[in-house]
Amino acid sequence: MLQIRNLYAYYGKIEALSGVSCHVNQGEIVALIGANGAGKTTLLNALCGLVQARGKVTFHGESLLSVPPEGIVARGISQVPEGRQIFAPLTVAENLALGAYLRQRRGQRHEIAADLEKVYALFPRLYERRQQAAGTLSGGEQQMLAIGRALMARPRLLLLDEPSLGLAPVIVDSIIETIVNLRRQGVTILMVEQNARTALSIADRGYVLETGRILLSGPAAELLHDRQVTRAYLGKDYKEFTEGR
Repeated sequence: MLQIRNLYAYYGKIEALSGVSCHVNQGEIVALIGANGAGKTTLLNALCGLVQARGKVTFHGESLLSVPPEGIVARGISQVPEGRQIFAPLTVAENLALGAYLRQRRGQRHEIAADLEKVYALFPRLYERRQQAAGTLSGGEQQMLAIGRALMARPRLLLLDEPSLGLAPVIVDSIIETIVNLRRQGVTILMVEQNARTALSIADRGYVLETGRILLSGPAAELLHDRQVTRAYLGKDYKEFTEGR
């Protein structure tokens, strides 16, 4: 579905990604983990045309690197950015409508209305607060809104950047359950997450990114058992982790 080969990305003259190669198969949840500054967000932004990049990126066989951000969305890739980046003065309903702006230009009014109902079914809290200013929502509600806004573009691939960041554990559990349900509904997911344990617990495969390079990759269950991963990102050896010490 998504193929990334030898990808380099830059902020001015600073190289943030150094020859990254990875892939996402249709129907998967793929976790991208690593420390702050490893290049995780940069990779997502490069896929969305938001940073300067070179290499090879294809989505269903079509090259993406020369495509502008709105073209990326039109091809079926939506990003839920780190920090949510909702439009605080606008209502919940207005934020969701903005997620479908390209489809509105194509006159897909009935399809958009149906998708809006699906988002409200997925997040009933958003329906209850649909006329409320988005900036007055709780952190968890804003994360729901950011995901819902991305879903309004009807993506085939959803890019999630730190979906658990700053949320209470009970809200994190709800968001993670939603991500799993979205995969069951046919949405493929590439998820950046600093909480490696949470990410690997629901992912099919994972990549460990370190200083702009892929350090490790493999099935998520294997990475969860990997001593190097558990020491660096879970804080203890796997034996200690499983014994709850």
